Amino acid sequence: MTPELRIAGTIATITLQRPTAANKLAPEDLPVLRAHVAAVNASEQVLVLQLRSTGKHFCAGYDIAEVGGSQAEGTGFGDMVDALEDCRAVTVAVLHGGIYGGATDMALACDFRIGSPAVEMFMPAARLGLHFYASGMQRYVTRLGVDVAKRLFLAGDKLDAGAMQACGFLTHLVSADELEPQTQALCERLGTMAPLALLGMKRHLNQMARGQMDAQSVRAAVLQTLASSDLQEGALAWKEKRAPRFTGR
Repeated sequence: MTPELRIAGTIATITLQRPTAANKLAPEDLPVLRAHVAAVNASEQVLVLQLRSTGKHFCAGYDIAEVGGSQAEGTGFGDMVDALEDCRAVTVAVLHGGIYGGATDMALACDFRIGSPAVEMFMPAARLGLHFYASGMQRYVTRLGVDVAKRLFLAGDKLDAGAMQACGFLTHLVSADELEPQTQALCERLGTMAPLALLGMKRHLNQMARGQMDAQSVRAAVLQTLASSDLQEGALAWKEKRAPRFTGR
């Protein structure tokens, strides 16, 4: 089955649904995933997007039998992952099991990666004879550092959950029993933030990570929040010691 999208209030969820094949991605999944991200971008009420999967493994990456067509310009695997990174909403990858190959880049494209001790990862590109695409390698270098990127891409090191947290791949490592409640708590907390500030800072932090900061765009976003009713509501709620009621205006 192709990935499924569900939206419930401020939280959207994309679920990979091929558990018998370790949620391996096929060519037909790429446009579906991009369409799901586009639907989230078009839904003003959505502030958080979860990326999940079913079964034992999180995702085994892209089907190696189909890899020859995976880099078609504009519609390839890397373009899908870039679209995920540029998603309007704050993204959370919920990792409950093994994550391999291109799926590791999908998770890196997310703003948060929360995993349990059962998680492990490796990148078999060199073992398979595949040169990875540029934006994926850039994500590895900017988020994990060039030395970690070389361990994974060149040496093909396998990392367990502890090593994944130590190198920065996992932003949160929790027990298996706590994976769902901790994910829910994180997503709910994100969903209570002021939309203009939350989504603006997410966008600009990612641009800074890529060395693409536009100072004028950042300043415009700052001035927009200074003039917003949400800032007034946030200050009043803080003074009154209550939860703010933001409108995104």
